Amino acid sequence: MQDVKKKTSRKKFLIWTTAIVSSFTAFRIFGAKPKKQMVRMLAEDGSLVEIDSSLLVSNGKKITDKELQSWVKNKPANK
Repeated sequence: MQDVKKKTSRKKFLIWTTAIVSSFTAFRIFGAKPKKQMVRMLAEDGSLVEIDSSLLVSNGKKITDKELQSWVKNKPANK
């Protein structure tokens, strides 16, 4: 009688352990994806666009105001 109880107890333990481990694995695979970090940048035509920050490569040099003003081709009209 006691051997039968031990086997069922061990069987239940293994089943529950397997279910918990598989649910954690499924959550990691199908769970929430990290939100992408978006950055607003000025396009060459003068409009603001949002791009993914992982696509940016920084050279560490900032441009001057004069360089920026000469770079923008379609300047918006002053209102």
